[in-house]
Amino acid sequence: MLHAKFRAVSRQGQPLRRSILTLWGRPQRRFGDNSRMQKLATHDRRLVGWLSLAQLISWGTLFYTFALIMAPVERELGLSRAQSSVAFSLALLVEGLMAYPVGRLIDRGHERWVMTAGSVLAGACLILHGWVTSAAGFYAVWAGLGVAMSAVLYSPVFAVVTRRYPQDFRRAIITMTFLGGLASTVFIPVTSWLIAAVGWRDALISLAALHWLVCAPLHAIALRGQVSRSPAARTHYPAIDQTEPDSAARHFFSAPFLLVGAFVMLMTPATAAVPAHLVNLLRENGLSEVWVIAVPASIGVIQVLGRLLLYFFEHRFDLHQANRFIPGLIPVGLVALLVAPLLGAAHAWAVLLFVVLYGMGNGMLTIVKGTAMAQYVNREHVATLNGALGLPLALVRAASPWLLGVMWTTQSGYAQGLWMLLATSVMGVGALVLAQRFSMARRKATA
Repeated sequence: MLHAKFRAVSRQGQPLRRSILTLWGRPQRRFGDNSRMQKLATHDRRLVGWLSLAQLISWGTLFYTFALIMAPVERELGLSRAQSSVAFSLALLVEGLMAYPVGRLIDRGHERWVMTAGSVLAGACLILHGWVTSAAGFYAVWAGLGVAMSAVLYSPVFAVVTRRYPQDFRRAIITMTFLGGLASTVFIPVTSWLIAAVGWRDALISLAALHWLVCAPLHAIALRGQVSRSPAARTHYPAIDQTEPDSAARHFFSAPFLLVGAFVMLMTPATAAVPAHLVNLLRENGLSEVWVIAVPASIGVIQVLGRLLLYFFEHRFDLHQANRFIPGLIPVGLVALLVAPLLGAAHAWAVLLFVVLYGMGNGMLTIVKGTAMAQYVNREHVATLNGALGLPLALVRAASPWLLGVMWTTQSGYAQGLWMLLATSVMGVGALVLAQRFSMARRKATA
């Protein structure tokens, strides 16, 4: 029987050595296949590096600028703190509204023009911001900046690398968040210096130049070329069957999509509300003023440290276990903060443990949220599916800091709000676990 199998293999015209390898079941590999698969398996480090630079500039000039210009804008335009805060909330709302149409354009292969136009619009709005003389103009430019944010921040660029590097998008996303996480560290002091040196109006014009001279050309040049659609590029994260004709609409009411959406929404209150109240939280827990200032400033560095650990060590762990472990750091940190008042002299260590767990968990959670839709729902329509969450996510982000403030009382401080954040984050982790189970069940059913 063995002799007959050998003759059958040899009759196919293969050399003797290849016949023997085929006989014993060793996989065949033609010359050039390894290099081709290697290109499919890894992301382009140069492209991801340039996109990371654009993320650093975009986050630093769009997201972190508002807090620095708030006071001088209020003085010149005669606005109250509540009136000025409406502008940033409006930007977040518009960003959420635009997330779905932007996602649809990216899924159709128009990422180059979307992100280039977003950078051009960001620069134009920052210049117009430098010329505003009324509250209406102030609100209008921040509405425009909300459109720009929907086209240039994490959501669109995560979708771009997911589509271009389907076998290695997670590591590409981790790489981009290194620089994105340092945006506050770089741009808060730079923008503060510009405001002190030339005034807030000229400072905004200087920041606009970065979008026109760096980000827009970078997006226009780096994002040239078509996204690969080869079958070999669709095999690494087969959460669902992606070989049949597919549309984004059929996933909107699927269990994995609804559960991943619930996971993102339920984790958002803790990540959106705590930073806005962190200084008061630390003061309430008796930390010295030096620590009250130093700890928030170190959050960005702790987040980047968490992402570095994920980048270098995640290959040692099961991907899905890591995805469950990472968001679990946030509720564990909240427990440490809640029990801190009960620990007497050791309460400061519990607070610092919260800061470390929260900072690292929040930093790595960005990667989990950015990749969950592709891993557990669908990769071909990831931008559209994430975009469908844009508006409800924007509403949750805007409401969470306000709700935590409303729940504060003179008797119990932030305790009630922290219990609320703990409950939502635990439910969020549970939703992700269920999403994984439904996704894996579907994969087995279609295997």
